[in-house]
Amino acid sequence: MSVSNRIHLGRHSVKRHWLINTMGTVLAVLLIIEILLILAVRSYYYSAARQYMTSKMNIVANDVMQNSDDATTNYNSKIRAEVEGYSDKDKMELMAVKTDGSIDITSSGFPPSNDVSMEDYTEAKKSATGTATAVFDLPSGEKVIAVTSMISPRGCEYEALRMISSMRGVDSQISYMIIIISAIVAAVLLVIFLSGMFFIRSIVYPVIKIGGITRRFATGDFSERIEKTSDDEIGELCDSINYMANELSNAEQMKNEFISSVSHELRTPLTAIKGWSETLTTMGSEDQETFRKGMRVITSETERLSQMVEELLDFSRIQDNRLQLQMATIDILAELGETVLIYQERARALGIKLDYYEPEMLPFVYGDKNRLRQVFINIVDNAIKYSDKGDTVSVEAYEQGGEICISVSDTGIGISKDDLPKIKTKFFKANHTRRGSGIGLAVADEIIERHGGKLMINSEQGVGTTVMITLPCIEQNKKSEETETINVELISTDDTTSEE
Repeated sequence: MSVSNRIHLGRHSVKRHWLINTMGTVLAVLLIIEILLILAVRSYYYSAARQYMTSKMNIVANDVMQNSDDATTNYNSKIRAEVEGYSDKDKMELMAVKTDGSIDITSSGFPPSNDVSMEDYTEAKKSATGTATAVFDLPSGEKVIAVTSMISPRGCEYEALRMISSMRGVDSQISYMIIIISAIVAAVLLVIFLSGMFFIRSIVYPVIKIGGITRRFATGDFSERIEKTSDDEIGELCDSINYMANELSNAEQMKNEFISSVSHELRTPLTAIKGWSETLTTMGSEDQETFRKGMRVITSETERLSQMVEELLDFSRIQDNRLQLQMATIDILAELGETVLIYQERARALGIKLDYYEPEMLPFVYGDKNRLRQVFINIVDNAIKYSDKGDTVSVEAYEQGGEICISVSDTGIGISKDDLPKIKTKFFKANHTRRGSGIGLAVADEIIERHGGKLMINSEQGVGTTVMITLPCIEQNKKSEETETINVELISTDDTTSEE
């Protein structure tokens, strides 16, 4: 599947998830709210219609039943006159119901159809209040509301008054309110959809762009950077990815320089070994001086190759966290003195003065003597390597503040301010004109850190460099352990006292 297709599917996948999850939930909630509002509006208007019809009926019934105990009143005539002369007959129809349930007279003058529902009349007869309402459809399909009020005047052939009104106006008002509610819901849904789509675009499009650029990073192309368009989390992500790209680019550059440097460093001794091997093979046995010189060169270059390979192996072990230390109580002066002894002849041959300020005694150190000697060799070798004829390399060891301090300083070419913070970075070489793989200091720094110490470098270009190594004394370690033991005992004593 191509990259563009993956981006296309990813984009639509995000939209689909948002539409299904967010918009689906919002739509369901809004529909439920709309249905509840419609039901509430319908209930309100129908309830208002019932109250209005009931109040109108009560007025008529009270008017009819006024002086109901008067035996001289002809209620039959009174009810006929009330029904036939009803003033609101253009809005609603008033009817008089006989005791047999038939409708005798109406305010419209037209007798009702026999198949018209009499549900309100039936309910009114059962009701304790004598009044009931009902909403139903006429045979013509028109929806009406009817209210019946039971009356019981003395000597009257009518037992109820019934009022019917059309619900067309009420239903029209309800439909209008439904349209308004639906429009509001649709507008809210549209606003949420548009704002959501804008939000999705503001996230998806930058992510698509980030994805495309990071895929270029994956292929080793670190030339492009992501444009930051906001200060939110997306902007922070852009900054982080750009920072990552810068670091990867620097690491890639240092790696390439390291490979080039190591290739050169390997080729030089191999060329010397090959050349002297061919020379020794073709020369006669009588030239012993040339033979010894050639063997010295081959031995020296072989040791140099072995040291480089060992550095690479150590670096690989550190990267994989497989570097093992054989810890024991050691005399740090013995390892440092042996290192100085190894390089004295070489420094003299190069015209470099190597001074060693050796104290009479130093506290013991708990560490790996081979690894610490490796560190000392690397530091002294670097000091000589970056010094020229006539320069001085000084090695000094002393105790200060419960730590052993080892200082290796030189008056060589020094390190620039820009390169100094990166000098302990893997693959980094401040000066490509001098031999070296660029990982020796990284390995040395890791070894010192694993011994609980520090490796610090101060340098000024054209003046020289000072490397300071600090290691904890074994007495200090014991004091720390004793202090922790005393603290534990005191805590235990306090806990026992509290329990008592």
